[in-house]
Amino acid sequence: MKSIILSFILIASINFNSNAQTKGMTITQAQEKLEDVMEIIDTTFLKSHLMEVEKAYQKDNSTINQIRLGIIYHEFALSFGFFDQFYKGYPQKSLDMLNMALPKLNEDLAVYKPFVLSYKASALALLSGETRKLSYLSESFKLFNEAVTDYASVSYAPEFMRGSVSENLPWFMFKKRSYAKIDFDNIIKKYEADNNYATAKIMSFTYWAWAMQNQSKKHRKTSISYLDKAIALDPNYNAGRKKAEELKNKMTITK
Repeated sequence: MKSIILSFILIASINFNSNAQTKGMTITQAQEKLEDVMEIIDTTFLKSHLMEVEKAYQKDNSTINQIRLGIIYHEFALSFGFFDQFYKGYPQKSLDMLNMALPKLNEDLAVYKPFVLSYKASALALLSGETRKLSYLSESFKLFNEAVTDYASVSYAPEFMRGSVSENLPWFMFKKRSYAKIDFDNIIKKYEADNNYATAKIMSFTYWAWAMQNQSKKHRKTSISYLDKAIALDPNYNAGRKKAEELKNKMTITK
């Protein structure tokens, strides 16, 4: 598990005090500036780091800090919003921040757009769950589909986020649920063609998610090999390793 101290190290070691130094930035470089606020499974670290990201935004409300805060609000909603009434409202907080940032993503800041659109779409899905309004879910998938069309060739984010939402929908939403198999499979193909397409952390989650979607005897051999990859890519248990180990054990026992 990550130490709470990590939040202070991250804030100190990365410059988030302005929108400077973004000219000529690549998708990969943009991702690196957002890495510490995405896909956080350590809830103790998440609470601590949220406070640090909020403080950074209070000192400097730059576009990058708006994006970072919008994304970590999404992570907070995902981890706590469904289990504690005290934490309701974070999907809307995420949307508010990301919507403020979107109009500013021109020229040098355009590399952030795949992440902003993807997390906005996911926040809409979380808002749908919180408010029980399916219109937000429809809006979410409309935005996901646009983001996949425009950016999936250069960024894992649209397919990863759409797949992550899809796999958690109820069974009767089978049309939307079908995206999970499609999206995780597409990410794996692109990653295996070019390892720079996604990070080890994202791929650990992705290999595990693919195996979750493909547990039949037909896919067992591939699923177990993907679970081994998910485990190998996550030596410190910061991504999909724990769940991959649990699923591999289950699939091995039921073989």
